[in-house]
Order: sequence, then structure tokens, then C-alpha cells
Amino acid sequence: MHTYVAGLAMLAGLVLPTVTPSPAWAATPPNAYVANLGSNNVSVINTATNTVTATVNVGSSPWGAAVTPDGTHVYVTNEGSNNVSVIDTATNTVTATVGVGNTPRGVAITPDGMHAYVTNAGVGTVSVIDTATNLVTTTVTVQGDPSAIATSPDGLHVYVTNDQSNSVSVIDTATNTVTTTIGVGTNPVGVAVTPDSLHVYVANVNSNNVSVIDTATNAVTATVGVGSMPFAVAVTPDGTHAYVANDQSNSVSVIDTATNSVSTTIGVGATPAGVAVTPDSLHVYVANANSNNVSVIDTATNAVSTTVGVGTTPLGVAIIPPTTTPKPSLTITKSHTGNFIPGRPGVYTITVGNNGTAPTDGTTVTVHDTIPTGLTALSITGNGWRCTQATLTCTRSNVLNPGGTYPPITLRVRVSRTATGTVTNTATVSGGGNGTATATDPTIIDPGPGHWHHCDHGDWPHCNHRT
Repeated sequence: MHTYVAGLAMLAGLVLPTVTPSPAWAATPPNAYVANLGSNNVSVINTATNTVTATVNVGSSPWGAAVTPDGTHVYVTNEGSNNVSVIDTATNTVTATVGVGNTPRGVAITPDGMHAYVTNAGVGTVSVIDTATNLVTTTVTVQGDPSAIATSPDGLHVYVTNDQSNSVSVIDTATNTVTTTIGVGTNPVGVAVTPDSLHVYVANVNSNNVSVIDTATNAVTATVGVGSMPFAVAVTPDGTHAYVANDQSNSVSVIDTATNSVSTTIGVGATPAGVAVTPDSLHVYVANANSNNVSVIDTATNAVSTTVGVGTTPLGVAIIPPTTTPKPSLTITKSHTGNFIPGRPGVYTITVGNNGTAPTDGTTVTVHDTIPTGLTALSITGNGWRCTQATLTCTRSNVLNPGGTYPPITLRVRVSRTATGTVTNTATVSGGGNGTATATDPTIIDPGPGHWHHCDHGDWPHCNHRT
């Protein structure tokens, strides 16, 4: 078993993934998975209650952890047994063990969830695992002592810190070849990519700073001084800040990514060695290796709000996205054909659909139309709709499944003889277990050939006919 000694660069290399926020939040909160190097297990923290709800036994000396984008699996590197444990998050049990290279440390999952990249510090390589089969499909040679690893959110590249070579290798995920190598600070051991994939933040443990790489040029464009022996870095999902765990300062430096300057420093536990941010950017979880706990930072105040005891020598931290609750999402479209002509009728078609992930809930769905000045409603009808012309409102409550549409609503209007220019008709839909959606339909009034001639007393014989 590997023994953790505070301050040695060889102990870094955990992955600290940036997690993209989920589009819908459920009642079930995300869980944080903490790899405990000294107790050969993973602690599962419920981030709503900040209590450990499960402990999962894995291989020898677990180091890094990364979660699949769908939140169904966590990949944990076991430095002492040269393999990766795959945890099913539904049951919190190990469902597969994948043999990799010597001394695996960092792990990162591609945004499409199809591959896991694992650094093998002992042999200077990266193993690429097919997550569908949990087999290693290729091995990429990098430089000395590869430690941390991160994938770009656009899925095009993987960034690997080479601890003993003072460099970062850039792997093209399409070819799984190293396309360039970037010199950084001394003993780089932590890495994170901004959500827009434009910058990479690298923690250099023995130069006490963070290198900022521009991914367009693959050049270091800024160097930010932080605390003593920075071991890990994570960028918030909103991209505004980078949190850096300083191993020997027992602190976390907060970097403002707009200015690349440290905006505050937060005291945490003993020997912080891992850091991860919740998907909503509201909290940061810091693994303190020598105090066997996790500090939870409130990003609104940048103060530690609670401390959670975990296993022995916690290092890697990964936070799964919260479970998404299927729900309906009503859409509305409104259209007409051609231009409208003064004095003549016109027809609008209104269609309501559901592009959500669940059926409507059986409550009333209401469509309301607002016609502009220059138009007068003649009728509003639709198969299965209960429509009232006086209010231009139609309702129904039958369930609409995802991907489906209700029968269209037909709105017939009369165009004023004096109407000109462009008018905009607006329709809204609400109810069914969803919010409100709006559609607008700009309509050109074309007083072209055949328009109604203007009448006055001296032109009475020519009124009410076309010119």
C-alpha cells in the first residue's frame, strides 16, 4: 500500500473533473464520491445532508475518481493494484474491474461518456477504456510520471500533466495521439479545463503557481501565484473561478478566471489534495488527506460551511450530476401563409407540442391568442379544443406524450381596410405540468393590386369596390 507523505509531488495526479450542470434539477441531490487511498474504499457523500451514505470497497490504494456524464458510473483508479474499479451509482457496488498500466492515478471521462482515459504514472502512458465493454482499446505514450488528466468539454482533446517532465501532453481524441507538449511549471500535478474549452489550468506543486494555457495556441498565457504546493485544481461549471488545493498551506486559493488573480484564500483541513465543484457551482468539496475529512466550501461566502469525515487519506473527489426528473415541456408555434390583404380574411394555425421527457400531467392546457391592432377575430376552432372567441382562449386536458402534438387550432381573422405594414400576432400556452411558452408570428399587410380604394364624399360612386 502506498503511504501518503505530505508535500511529495509524487502523490499528486488525481483527476478533478469539471461537471456540466444538468438542465433539470430533481429532488435527489448529487452525490460526491471520495477515493480513500489508505482504506481502499470510496466514501459516498449525500451533498444535501453532507453525510456519508455508503462506503464502497475497491482496489488497492484508490487515487482518482471520475463520473460518467449520465451519472450512472464512477471510475476509480487503484494505484496499488494497477486497475480501475467501475462503480454502479444506482447500487453503489463495483460491477467491473479493468486492468490498466502500472501505477494508475488520474482518470477522466469524455463528454460523450464513451471512453475513460487513465494515466499510468509508473510507465508514462495513458490507457483508453471503452466504457461500453470496459476494455482497454489503446495505450498512448506521454512523458514522465503522468499524473492528472482532464478532457475538454468539447470532447476534442485530453490534457495530461507530466509530473517529472514539467509539461502537459495534449492528446487528440480522434486519433489518440499526442499532438503537442506544453512546458509549464515545476512538477505539474493538477489540471482542469474551463467549460468553454478555451483555457486549461495547471497546478504546479513545486513552483507554487498555476499555469494558464490558451488552447487555441497551446501556450501559457498567464501564471498565477497561489499557496504552498498546489496539488489539485477545479474550475466551476459557470467558468468564473478556479479553486486550487494547496497541500502545504492547508488552504484553497480562489482564482478569478476573468483576471487570473487570486481573489481569496480559504483555510481547510490538513493536506488538501483533491477538489471538485458541484454542478450548480454553489459548493466546493475539498479532500483533506491528513485529516481524513472533506471540507465543504460555500462559494457565495467562500467559507467552509461543514466538514465531513470519510475514510483514510482521501484524495480524489468526483461529483455526479443530480438525478433529472422527467417532465413535460410544452411548445407552441404559430404560422400563416402568404401576406394578408386589407379588407380580406386571414388564417393563422397554432400548434402545441411536447418536447419534454414526460407526458403532460392531465391538468388543463390553455392557449391564449392576442391579436394586434388591425386584425379582428372571426373564429377560433380546433379538434378536441374548447375555444371561446370572446377571449381567444382554447383549453383541453387530455395527456400529451413526449414528442407528440395536439390537433392544430385555426384562428380566422378579418384584416382592417386601413391596415398597413407588419403586425405581430402572439399566442401563449400554459398548464399541463409545465410553465408558459410563447410564439409570435409577424405578418405583412400587403396593400398591393386589388386593395380597397379609399372613400370620401366626392368619390362615393367608387367606394366598396377594388381599383
